[in-house]
Parts: sequence; structure tokens; C-alpha cells
Amino acid sequence: MYFNGDLVPAACEVDISGLIGMFILQLASGKPSAILDWNNNYGNDPNKMVLFHCSNLPKSFFKDTKMTIHPIISDQKGAEVTFGAIQGRIKTEPCTLLRVETDDIYGNIKTLLLEGNYTDDPLDTFGGYGVIEIPNLQEILKVLCKEGFAHHVAASLNKVGDIIYEALSNYLGWEIYYY
Repeated sequence: MYFNGDLVPAACEVDISGLIGMFILQLASGKPSAILDWNNNYGNDPNKMVLFHCSNLPKSFFKDTKMTIHPIISDQKGAEVTFGAIQGRIKTEPCTLLRVETDDIYGNIKTLLLEGNYTDDPLDTFGGYGVIEIPNLQEILKVLCKEGFAHHVAASLNKVGDIIYEALSNYLGWEIYYY
């Protein structure tokens, strides 16, 4: 079994909300999803940023891969017990990103849903990574911070935002920030 690659969502850091986002993306697309960190802006382009994780992405996300030690955990635990991390560049594809969050104060579920495109912009890092271009990214990042969304986002290499919006808003009544 390959977990994410076999449509069994596997999010890290006990991120149950991220796992739910991954599962929703898989249901909408019929294809694997991943969990990534919102990372840094990319260069001077206000609509580009780095998405990264160290890496539990499905192999189908990558344009190239290699198996290595886990570059973060090996610093603490040693290289000999951390081999097996898959690393590489995410394919240049359109994508949908989804973050599901519970709002404990108001007792509801809210989501951040957006679409973008992975680019071929140069990037030298480790883990599973890519540069993504998203229209109005700076506005989205403001919403992400002001509304208390976590540092993870579920990702799919498919544009399925309209399907997800309809299902979550019309059938489940979730609050959705859709871009």
C-alpha cells in the first residue's frame, strides 16, 4: 500500500483537518492528493509562492524523485534511521488547494479553496516542492492569517474547485472563502 498514492490520505503532524481536505480533493478528482506547507513568497512576484513539505507526497505528484534520508528529522535522530523520504519537484500542472478548519468559537467549519498553477520557476530546496502561481495571492494570504487557517494546505493536481464549492456550500453549508 502506498497510502496517498493509493487514495488513502496520510497527513503528517496529526493534521486531521488537513486529512479531511485531502479526502475531499480525492473524492472530487478521483486522484491522489497531498499536504503541503504554505511557505515563502517567490521572488518579487506577488502572485507566486513556494509550497513545500519534507515529504509525504504521492509519487504521481513529482516530475522527478529520489529517495533520501529525511532532511529535517535526521538532524535529531540520525541518518541511519530516517531513510525513505521521497524528494523532488512537483509537476507543472494546474491545481486546487483546500484548507478545512474548525472554528471553535462559532462552532462551524470554514474552508479556504483556491486554484492555481505550478510553474517551472527555479527553486533549490529539499522535500516535495514547487512554485505555484495564484491570482490575487496577497489577498488570499491576508484571509489565511486573519481567519486563523493553519500552515498546511491540501493539494490536488486537478482543477476541481467548482465541484468542491458546490458540495461544501450547497450540501454541507460550510463557510467557504473561494478564489
